[in-house]
Amino acid sequence: SSNLKIWCRQQKSKYRLLGTLNIQYMFGIVGIPVTELAIAAQASGIKFIGMRNEQAASYAASAVGYLTGRPGVCLVVSGPGFVHALAGMANANMNCWPLIVIGGSSDRNQETMGAFQEFPQVEACRLYSKFAARPSSLEAIPAVIEKAVRNSIYGRPGACYIDIPGDFVNLQVNKSSVKYVECCPAPPISMAEEMAVSQAVSFIVHSRKPLLIIGKGAAYSRAENSIRKLVDQCGLPFLPTPMGKGVVSDSHPCCVAAARSRALQYADVIVLLGARLNWILHFGLPLRFQPDVKIIQVDICAEELGNNVRPVAALLGDIKAVTEQLLGQLNKKLWKYPSNTDWWKELRAKVKSNEETSKALSLQKGLPMNYYTVFHHVRELLPKDCILISEGANTMDIGRTMLPNYEPRHRLDAGTFGTMGVGLGFAIAAAMVAKDQDPKQRVVCIEGDSAFGFSGMEVETMCRYSLPIIIIIVNNNGIYSGLDADTWKEILKLGEPSACVPPVSLLPNAHYEQIMSAFGGKGYFVQTPEELQAALKASLAEKHVPSLINIMIDPQSDRKKQVSVPSFSLLP
Repeated sequence: SSNLKIWCRQQKSKYRLLGTLNIQYMFGIVGIPVTELAIAAQASGIKFIGMRNEQAASYAASAVGYLTGRPGVCLVVSGPGFVHALAGMANANMNCWPLIVIGGSSDRNQETMGAFQEFPQVEACRLYSKFAARPSSLEAIPAVIEKAVRNSIYGRPGACYIDIPGDFVNLQVNKSSVKYVECCPAPPISMAEEMAVSQAVSFIVHSRKPLLIIGKGAAYSRAENSIRKLVDQCGLPFLPTPMGKGVVSDSHPCCVAAARSRALQYADVIVLLGARLNWILHFGLPLRFQPDVKIIQVDICAEELGNNVRPVAALLGDIKAVTEQLLGQLNKKLWKYPSNTDWWKELRAKVKSNEETSKALSLQKGLPMNYYTVFHHVRELLPKDCILISEGANTMDIGRTMLPNYEPRHRLDAGTFGTMGVGLGFAIAAAMVAKDQDPKQRVVCIEGDSAFGFSGMEVETMCRYSLPIIIIIVNNNGIYSGLDADTWKEILKLGEPSACVPPVSLLPNAHYEQIMSAFGGKGYFVQTPEELQAALKASLAEKHVPSLINIMIDPQSDRKKQVSVPSFSLLP
């Protein structure tokens, strides 16, 4: 209506600051008191994506932060809506991704009175964010927003929260009294001390069994060109962490991901480039690592240096800048690690052995299919530049080894926090970014059936915004493992399902593809390799419609047997 257009023009100046700060995407669910904020955001040029759950919205906004380097915004209502978004804030903080959450809250004159959805939101999110504040007045909003954006991207990136009282939304303010703040500059580039760089280089050139570990911090800092030069010129074996895949292509001859355990266990000098010695890397401790391994740690966060293992060289700074420092000194020494060492022979032999084992599993002919067979056929058809999102237990772990990445920031998964339910939110975020940057790029979300259940209703969001996302569900009828239909029927004969059905079991042969079909997308139920190939080809041909391929596999399918490593204690 004409009144709405007038109102939007009035609100545009009030909320234009997010656009001024180069914020492009807002995800959320509207309601009292934030509906007007979403409309105003659209009026100021920000893309608003209405989600079906605040958790998925917060996951999507955080993924935008990782993919673009500028925070996405998650807009939520007060109380329960805000609480749902805490999951995304915690996930963003643990992954070190920039995120802004804007939450509506109770009117100021109703505080402590039991107002609708009243909740101590600023206090509640302190543990989940780098910065949290409620502007004291309309005039203060620009300064608070700028500080939140700056905090989200400076230093170690993370989540920030801004609380907007309901009575703020439609207040009027004298424009001349508002002090607008300029867009905060890009984070300053910090470099490591030259003495520390020299120490690191000395350890590298004297190592017998060197190893680079490339983390998602390297991907976030856009360090791929520098790290590729380091690998190419120095001939160093490298191991990517799950979201560090693609910083240097998985197809690179120096990639030893297929020999991960062997590389970690026997390396004598390890260079950590934007990777943390947390649970993903077994804390850097024996018996997964050598007791006397020499760690060279490169990180943007000073507090991370020396965590769990004291490094022989601690390089504090931007991953890209510090890598270039290392490369400069190594080039002066004209040093390159020989390609014919016993270490390289050992790693190559292990890579070959493990790849042959995986290949044998992938070529098994029986039905139902196993994980390896599914990923073999998926890998054959996926475009090399597609963005892969993956979550689930075996689905994510086996997919990481079977599905290569060739470009940085092209894999998103459960991450440092091990969060289930991120997949569809991540996929929507990736598709929105791809739509603006490279419309030909495909987004493929590969999930277990359990993982899909956390946010399955977001397929409606995909259909509503015509996002041609391909969802592949590797369906084993359960969590970790499930039951076939016949066994399920026999168990139900024993009595009440809540008393006899295994807690890991889900409904056998569930037709998740019909959920996608219900909203106008394409759904495929797959049981054979031929059906899988046909469904994936048809899905890749779709340009404006999302697809869901529901692949039935053996409920007892599992990972290939792992080499057993004795457990260890964090205690001395």
